[in-house]
Amino acid sequence: MKFNSQYRRGKWDKLGGEKESVRYEQIDAYLHRFKPASIMDLGCGDGVLNRRMTYDGFDSFLGVDYAEVSVNMAKKQGYPKATFETHDLLDFTPKDNYDAIILNEAFYYIHDSERTRVLNNILSGLNDNGILIVSIFREGATCWEYFKENPKLKEEAFDVVHSKLDDTYWKLGAYSKT
Repeated sequence: MKFNSQYRRGKWDKLGGEKESVRYEQIDAYLHRFKPASIMDLGCGDGVLNRRMTYDGFDSFLGVDYAEVSVNMAKKQGYPKATFETHDLLDFTPKDNYDAIILNEAFYYIHDSERTRVLNNILSGLNDNGILIVSIFREGATCWEYFKENPKLKEEAFDVVHSKLDDTYWKLGAYSKT
């Protein structure tokens, strides 16, 4: 699988670099704002959000990623209150409910024909008063319509953050269930 070999080669080490820091800072700001006790990070990679976040008011954290190599890297870090699992979002339904689910740079990898079904599966694991946090690189190739036009979701926050190093940007949104 290409993501495993890319993690082995260090291609994704850049996620922990300064260029990406602004989007992680924004995710962290949303966590501070909404104060979830349980968090699920879909697209957790090697646990970079855990390294970067200052929010510590949670009781449990589940990181999920498609690449087994990255999940094993995250497990080795020994993050407190955190567990990590390998799953393909196409076949993933959360076993538990969470106060915050972070869809972390993963949604645009899902084919358009599968996005509604996958999002519904993800939302089945969000507590009624929970928050869905979405981070998408640049425009996200028609991803935002699944959140902004979704009658099951209400936008609570939306931000565009720009890299401190170049003209790269991310869009981030926070959504509650209606």
